[in-house]
Amino acid sequence: MTLSPFQMAPKSMESTARKIFKGVIFLEVAGVFAAYGLFLKMNSSRDFRGTMNKYLPSVLEVFYKANEWSGVYGIREADQDAWSKRD
Repeated sequence: MTLSPFQMAPKSMESTARKIFKGVIFLEVAGVFAAYGLFLKMNSSRDFRGTMNKYLPSVLEVFYKANEWSGVYGIREADQDAWSKRD
């Protein structure tokens, strides 16, 4: 089978699989950066942690657990104390 100059060769499955793989890798890297950004925001702002407590308490719980696993204690208690004084 010969191709004329105006016909394109059919795409191989390998090139399609490669594009899908690159897309998955891109989404995973974007997810890691988003998670890190969320961690930095929660780590630096008690007000933001209060918002997270109101709307997504499970995410805030993961933040507290991650800090406790890394040896940083007292953030949860300090937040609860500050929030109870504010109300």
